[in-house]
Amino acid sequence: MKTLFSTFFALSLFTHALRSEESAFATPTIDLGVVVSDIEKAVTFYTKAIGFTEVTGFNVPADFAKDAGLTDTKELKIRVLVLGEGGTKLKLMQVEGESKKADNTHINSQLGFSYITVNIKSTDEALKRLKAAGVKPIAKGPVPLPANLDP
Repeated sequence: MKTLFSTFFALSLFTHALRSEESAFATPTIDLGVVVSDIEKAVTFYTKAIGFTEVTGFNVPADFAKDAGLTDTKELKIRVLVLGEGGTKLKLMQVEGESKKADNTHINSQLGFSYITVNIKSTDEALKRLKAAGVKPIAKGPVPLPANLDP
C-alpha cells in the first residue's frame, strides 16, 4: 500500500510539473482594473444594473503604489467585483483628486480597454435590471448576432 501511495504521489507531482510547463500562467483568468471617477456610482452600476457581486477589496498604500508605478503618490482603495463563482475579477478604483473623464461614446472613441463582455441567459431580464437601475441602453434594442460571429 505504501508503494502504491508513493507511486501515486510521484505521478501526481510529475503530472503537476507537466501542466506547469504547458502554460506560463498560474490561472486561466484575468483581473481587470478600472479607474473610475465615482467609485460608489460605479459599484452600484456593476452590482445593481449588471449583476456583479462585491467581494472583499483591498488598499494599496501610497508608498507601494508609487514604487510599483501605479500612482505618483496616492493610495488606491480597490473594490473587487465578481460574476457568480467566476475567477475573473473586476477591480474598481478611484484615485483621489483625479477627475479626468474618458470619451466612452463608442468603442472607437479612445484607445485602451473599451468594453467587457458579460454573457447573460436572458436579454429581457438584463434589460429589466438596467431599467430598474436607471440605465438607458445606447443600442436601438436587442440586436441579434450575425451567424458568422462566434462570441
